[in-house]
Amino acid sequence: MRHYQLFDTASGVAAIAWSAAGIIGFRLPASSAEATERALLRRFPGAVRAEPPAEIAETIAAAQLYFAGGEADFSDVRVDLGEQEPFFAQVYDRVRRLGWGETTTYGAVAKELGAGPEAARDVGQAMASNPVPLIIPCHRVLATGGKVGGFSAPGGAESKVRMLAIEGVDLTPPAPAQQGFGF
Repeated sequence: MRHYQLFDTASGVAAIAWSAAGIIGFRLPASSAEATERALLRRFPGAVRAEPPAEIAETIAAAQLYFAGGEADFSDVRVDLGEQEPFFAQVYDRVRRLGWGETTTYGAVAKELGAGPEAARDVGQAMASNPVPLIIPCHRVLATGGKVGGFSAPGGAESKVRMLAIEGVDLTPPAPAQQGFGF
């Protein structure tokens, strides 16, 4: 049986879905409960809204802390990702070990997993398919050169930038090294 619950955060309404084996889905905050619930139920049709058990309630509290600007760690949260492509499973395992404020790139993840630079696109696809963003912190994976890259969550790349800012990561480009002469 699949269950879910909506909850308020400082960034909007988020949702979490779970089974007996762990968290199966997480929806990052959106501006309305209706949009969040609709998106979650598209991914988990037939899920039933329920009061979360203690373990899920702890994850909700950690997510609320996170979006309020507090440091939260999701590395021990039980997840149930079901069947995954082996490469995606490796990507999720690697990205899950990224700590607070730590970033990497799609290419670096591919290289760490023994794949060539062409696999960076596959890492990006795994991140876009991530069923539990924040718990598997796909927002910490950037494009080449530390550029934001894509983000399929509500708010797109702006949400990714805001989440990284919560963690103290500043993606503002540096000022030019040379100034013009002003003629």
